[in-house]
Amino acid sequence: MPSSRLEIPRLRVLARQAVPHIFEATLAPLALFYLSLWLLGITGALFTALGWTYCALLRRVITGRRIPGVLVLGALGLTARTAISFATGSTFVYFLQPTLVTVAIAGAFLLSVPAGRPLAERLAEDFFPLPADVLASSTVRRFFVRISLLWAFVNLANAALTMWLLLTQSVSVYVAARTGVSVVFTGAAIALSTFWFKRSMREHNILVAQ
Repeated sequence: MPSSRLEIPRLRVLARQAVPHIFEATLAPLALFYLSLWLLGITGALFTALGWTYCALLRRVITGRRIPGVLVLGALGLTARTAISFATGSTFVYFLQPTLVTVAIAGAFLLSVPAGRPLAERLAEDFFPLPADVLASSTVRRFFVRISLLWAFVNLANAALTMWLLLTQSVSVYVAARTGVSVVFTGAAIALSTFWFKRSMREHNILVAQ
């Protein structure tokens, strides 16, 4: 059977596409949160970060631009974190919130599978939109289902480990270790997803080229 050919952008091109989304959804609200925490306190910081995220969503709705999946996840996480902060006020619960957000994201990946729109597919479209005929392939659909399940597991494992750190370590150790844990888990998941994608496409006579 002849092979079809699927070209994906080089890493440099993907980075140019991904960085604005990541900045908008995670880096900017995080920087605003810590700046506002110093200037306005915890309540002002929460509203500042959440306000940035919802303004970004509203701007895209008004201009008719596509809403990236990472921005949707960022809004989901910040909304949950803000609601829990106002419901409790506990320092422990405050540091627990990122773990709860990670669990919520894992749930979003899991629920997207039976809903028929795997979240991994939506996130992939943020960085390198695939041709319609490729997305319609049963092979590609199955791949995104499996990758969505993989990311659900990665996020749950990340949450379990950070929960253990929170319960057993000091706050300073927890804050430093949690960042390292998240980087390791996310990097490993990205590497495995890329390898799995190329292998899956080769097995079904779709040649992936860069």
